[in-house]
Amino acid sequence: MENPDSRSISEIESEQQASTEEVVSLAKNSEFDREIFTEFAVLLDKFTPVLVAIKDNEKLMDRPPVKKGVESIEKELTRANKLIDGACSRSPIKQIEVVTQELGRSLGLVLFASIDASTEVKQDIAALHRELMNVKFDISFTPSPSPSLGSSPCVIHGQSGFVSEQGSFINEIEEERISLSIDDVVLQLKYGNDEEFRLALLVLSDFIRDQVIDKEWIHEEDIIPILFNRLGSSKPHNRLTIIQILRILALDNDENKEKMTDGVCLSGLVKSLARDADEGREAIGLLSELSDISAVRRRIGRIQGCIVMLVTMLNGDDPTASHDAAKLLIALSSNTQNVLHMAEAGYVKPLVRCLKEGSDMSKILMATAVSRMELTDQCRASLGEDGAVEPLVKMFKSGKLEAKLSALNALQNLSNLTENIKRLISSGIVSPLLQLLFSVTSVLMTLREPASAILARIAQSENILVKQDVAQQMLSLLNLSSPAIQFNLLQALNSIASHSSASKVRRKMKENCAVQLLLPFLTESNIKIRSAALNLLYTLSKDSPEEFMEQLGESYLINIVNIISSSASESEKAAAIGIVSNLPVSNKKSTEVLKKLHFLPILISLMSSGASTSTKTWLEESIAGVLIRFTIPSDKKLQLLSAELGVIPILLKLLASESSVAKCRAAISLAQLSQNSVALRKSRKSRWTCMPPSADTFCQVHDGYCVVKSTFCLVKAGAVPPLIQILEGEEREADEAVLNALATLLQDEIWESGSLYMAKTSAVQAIIRVLESGTVKAQEKALWILERIFSIEEHRSQHGESAQAVLIDLAQNGHPRLKSTVAKVLARLQLLQEQSSYF
Repeated sequence: MENPDSRSISEIESEQQASTEEVVSLAKNSEFDREIFTEFAVLLDKFTPVLVAIKDNEKLMDRPPVKKGVESIEKELTRANKLIDGACSRSPIKQIEVVTQELGRSLGLVLFASIDASTEVKQDIAALHRELMNVKFDISFTPSPSPSLGSSPCVIHGQSGFVSEQGSFINEIEEERISLSIDDVVLQLKYGNDEEFRLALLVLSDFIRDQVIDKEWIHEEDIIPILFNRLGSSKPHNRLTIIQILRILALDNDENKEKMTDGVCLSGLVKSLARDADEGREAIGLLSELSDISAVRRRIGRIQGCIVMLVTMLNGDDPTASHDAAKLLIALSSNTQNVLHMAEAGYVKPLVRCLKEGSDMSKILMATAVSRMELTDQCRASLGEDGAVEPLVKMFKSGKLEAKLSALNALQNLSNLTENIKRLISSGIVSPLLQLLFSVTSVLMTLREPASAILARIAQSENILVKQDVAQQMLSLLNLSSPAIQFNLLQALNSIASHSSASKVRRKMKENCAVQLLLPFLTESNIKIRSAALNLLYTLSKDSPEEFMEQLGESYLINIVNIISSSASESEKAAAIGIVSNLPVSNKKSTEVLKKLHFLPILISLMSSGASTSTKTWLEESIAGVLIRFTIPSDKKLQLLSAELGVIPILLKLLASESSVAKCRAAISLAQLSQNSVALRKSRKSRWTCMPPSADTFCQVHDGYCVVKSTFCLVKAGAVPPLIQILEGEEREADEAVLNALATLLQDEIWESGSLYMAKTSAVQAIIRVLESGTVKAQEKALWILERIFSIEEHRSQHGESAQAVLIDLAQNGHPRLKSTVAKVLARLQLLQEQSSYF
């Protein structure tokens, strides 16, 4: 659908052309005043170049008042056509005069709003406006008598004529406006009601445009104070007209501008910023024009909410308002306090400019402000992108003590954003920070804490690893620092050691006795420092667990268990349990120590009580890791102890964890337990000395009586469905451990009954799914299971067809290591001869 605004000019031109042609035709053929109609046609013809000039000025056409004026011209041209068409037998000369003047009024609206038009265009519009407003047709000639308008109205297309119904309305408006004297205008501007005030504003705009009044009259009558006095209480359309008139009065008139500079006037304009879009646009335009006055700049910044509104308009969709807001903000940025308010509102360019170009005191003030602001990440990003990091680093490196401190505190605030960390590293700040930490100069001691905090943030980026020996330098500072600095250094060291590419760094840290240096912190009363040390020890314990165990020793292992049992911090418990989970399972001495300390009941209690979301995953992964130690198949007594204490329900709970690591470790423990189920089952042929076993305990897979706590049977424990569910999921990390657990149901003594059980569940389809997308090790185990299941004809008939496609694909495209096992399964399905070269 065509936009009405985009076609209004062309419609006006066509209407004007049609009007001219009709008038000329009527003038040639009518018995009435041909000269008057011809003169009317000549006036209408002058609209064409003016309208074309307006249309060509896109910026002008974007102004709503101009659009309204153009629409009004279009309506008057339409009325002119109807007037000519409905002239009947009476010459409508008086009405032509009214319509002509009304066209002049409409063109005046365009002239009034054409602030941005060229001088030539404004002169052309003004000239035609004056000509239209001053027109007087000679009505002395009267044609043959005709009925009066009151007794015989003209009829146009079956409706009452323009002359009889609309002409009276136009006359009423024109006469009311014309009847207002200059004194009446002032009186109604001061005391008139909304309609009277509106009319007075329109007449005032006419007076200004037609130069009926001069600046002395405006000054003597206090027009500017009157308008500002009415601004706050006026209706929206009147407020818009007031501000438009004020903009005209302020244009190139310093005396009028001065009258608009008091706080009340400026506050009124600031309030308009938050109102209608047109009003806000005009208000900010006027404020921008007034901003060349120093008093205005000083007062605007003090008006509550002004700078916030300016920043909002700067970022808004209106290009004109955004341009004026930018101009005004630049003008206001000469005041330091304004710059700070702008930064708080999210406009940081002036602040960054002060950091780069301001005086030393201004730089300190800006840096201090940045350090104290509650910055959003978006604001931190803006400060970084606009270049705040570099001058702050320069202040820290070369400034005096106050400048260094304010710069460091500001950088600490900015370093909460990852992108700014990269900028900090690029700026070369790491070495000066470390030098500062090694300094023993008393005056610099206050700088060490923010410096260590920045290092802790910088260490979160892997880019820190390009700085060689940073970790070693930090380690050497640990025992020479205050608690706050120790905490920051421990956090920094843990971040560095945790990076995926930091294996060499971790090895070098341990070679430099990092573990021995950290272990004494386990008895630290400051929980923040103790937790940070535990986190770093956990990270270091992941590599070379045997070596770590030797360095840890029994006494510190006892300290770790005491922390787990007594700490109120879940994250501290998770780190401590994580350290225990990383200790070598084969170390029986540590297992005995943990048994004596009743470590297993502590873990089971933790799992039963649950944990908060932030540490739940870490706790579950760590506990699942420790349980592998207590379920090793070589120690049935330890397994029995674990089962009696309730480990198996905990393992089932871990199978439902959101962590793939926890699921994998739980499946490993269940597999270890299930390996001994065959040996621990009670045969149904054996004689029981006590009461016979319940029928519910009979297990078809193990062909005997199974009790979960004594035989660790996966079937009776209900572990098979959640294990299969993991294979059916999207994550593949736990597949191998789950398949190993299921494979324990296919041991040599029970493989037939185990195959039958698994064939009745959804296990086969889940295992086939692993063949499609699992790892090579998982695929290898899945093929081993399928080869056993498909050894039975019934299972081949039931599931063989669904496995064919993926098996053939594996035979053709799979890993070479799988070739032999795939061939065995295909042979079971009679898709490959046993003499095939695949074997």
